[in-house]
Amino acid sequence: MKKIGETVKKALDDRFKAYDRSKRPTPKAGMGPIAHEKGTTFRVWAPHADAVFVIGDFNDWKEDATPLNHEVDGYWSIDVTGARPGQEFRYVIVNGKQRLHRLDPYSRQVTSSVGNSIIHDPQFDWSDTKKFQSAPWNELIIYEMHVGTFNPSSEDRVGTFQRAARKLPYLRVLGINAVQIMPPMEFPGGRSWGYNPALPFAVETDYGGMTAFKQFVKTAHRHGIAVILDVVYNHLGPGDLDLWRFDGWWENEGGGIYFYNDRRAKTPWGDTRPDYGRPEVRQMLCDNALMWLREYRVDGLRWDATAYIRNIYGNDNEPANDLADGWSLMQWINEDVREFAPNHLTIAEDLRSNEWLVKDTGAGGAGFGSQWDANFVHPVRAAIIGNDDAFRDMEAVKKAVCYEYNGDAFKRVIYTESHDEVANGKSRVPEEIWPGNSHSWFSKKRSTLGAVLVFTAPGIPMIFQGQEFLEDKWFTDTEPLDWDYAEKMEGIVYLYRDLMRLRRNGDGVSKGLTGQHVNAYHVNQDAKVMAFHRWYDGGPGDSVVVVINMANRTVTDYTVGFPAAGRWSLRFDSHAAGYSPDYKGQVSGGVVAVPQRYDGLPASGKVSLGPYSGVIYSQDRR
Repeated sequence: MKKIGETVKKALDDRFKAYDRSKRPTPKAGMGPIAHEKGTTFRVWAPHADAVFVIGDFNDWKEDATPLNHEVDGYWSIDVTGARPGQEFRYVIVNGKQRLHRLDPYSRQVTSSVGNSIIHDPQFDWSDTKKFQSAPWNELIIYEMHVGTFNPSSEDRVGTFQRAARKLPYLRVLGINAVQIMPPMEFPGGRSWGYNPALPFAVETDYGGMTAFKQFVKTAHRHGIAVILDVVYNHLGPGDLDLWRFDGWWENEGGGIYFYNDRRAKTPWGDTRPDYGRPEVRQMLCDNALMWLREYRVDGLRWDATAYIRNIYGNDNEPANDLADGWSLMQWINEDVREFAPNHLTIAEDLRSNEWLVKDTGAGGAGFGSQWDANFVHPVRAAIIGNDDAFRDMEAVKKAVCYEYNGDAFKRVIYTESHDEVANGKSRVPEEIWPGNSHSWFSKKRSTLGAVLVFTAPGIPMIFQGQEFLEDKWFTDTEPLDWDYAEKMEGIVYLYRDLMRLRRNGDGVSKGLTGQHVNAYHVNQDAKVMAFHRWYDGGPGDSVVVVINMANRTVTDYTVGFPAAGRWSLRFDSHAAGYSPDYKGQVSGGVVAVPQRYDGLPASGKVSLGPYSGVIYSQDRR
């Protein structure tokens, strides 16, 4: 929806109004178990209950011993002297003849998704990371991580936050300054992608639970690495879903108070879409989002499948199926996140190229800081995976490099691999290039050419775990990364490291890669060569020129334009011999651009590139 017709724009303006802060529901203080000096206060929402009891270690699990008091609007609460952190409990909800045992929806700790809630201790020592600040969005490099498979032990093969933290020094040296954690909320069993949260406030027990996640965040911050958390609000469960018919009420065979009970409940993952129009459910989801920022000190949130929060079927231009309450919920939470922490990043995984996701709420947008960009990943993957050079579409690659939302280069996250792109029938890029021979010369050359584009195009770059050492297995929640490849593919790891250093301007020569501006001024469809200029303010140490060769042949003495005459130093060549023993060595060198107009630029120079290679130049300061 980059170019939006006036009719469509008018419809969107009518449906997605500017966010009205006065319509936010009033929070209900103290939901869940709140431990204090003398005991614990329990509060739960069960509007159709006739009575509610809390049972646990503190009352020998006697079902009628501790009744909760009925408050207004369907809330129930009790203060239990002597109930302390570490003790297990459940609610007993009475609705007519139904007697339902339920976990606390706000539980931070549970024994399992089908076990008991635990009174949690909110205390945690954050003292030595209080001053941590995430890198600015234009300097972020994101590493998507699945805790269960990232670094598990050889014995249990299920990862934990403690095990994942051991690799943070490696990520720091690589150049990563943000990790995006796939959903760690409590899910059924011990293995999952995480997109089936059973208890949205609890951290998966098999990963180490609440305290282990806090310690992971603390350790990441010590290493200068921000933590972005993947959250799932488009549906819940559906397995082990204790919220289902929570207080015994439902209609139309629906899920009860926490869910839509009509056609709006249906999602591709089950009929468990939360009821975004019910104030108590909206409040719960907002409380959940802010909990991760306040209690766990994460530095941003990535929202899963936002298209299914704003539309029943995840589509654009369907007014009859739009979920206006879902849209306003996204506005509300993004407003509250911005108010609480203005520099924290919220990312939408919408993949519909809808610019309204990243427009300000005051203009009627959803207010996300950035979104995963389908306009980059699909054309770039197509260009580097295809076997026949003749079919590489350089114009499509140019559009992928230059695409932007609302005039801001960093309102998109760009990548060639993500958990979705390397699963569900799709493989890792090197494996897609040559199935069964993912460490071949062709797989290395073309997959790393994709990496050159990721780290030099405007946007927030992201890689998926193991991409930097050519992990070849498609992603599942049962197969751990093969860390032996980090040694076998050491040169490729260095290639990624060098790209990240340039992307973050680690040597003070490539500030342009952190800037808003791009001009893809040279596209040769026949030769499969493209050149583009990146700059921040422009000038020496700022202007960066990237030249890409997407064909299996060496290019020598090839003329392209340059933004200024003078010396341009070679800062990176993906064909350099140090990156792989089967590379013949770089054919490139520095360029002295002469003051002769070419490609619409004031100077020109001759470049040379190896097959399937990318080179990066920056203007010398002298």
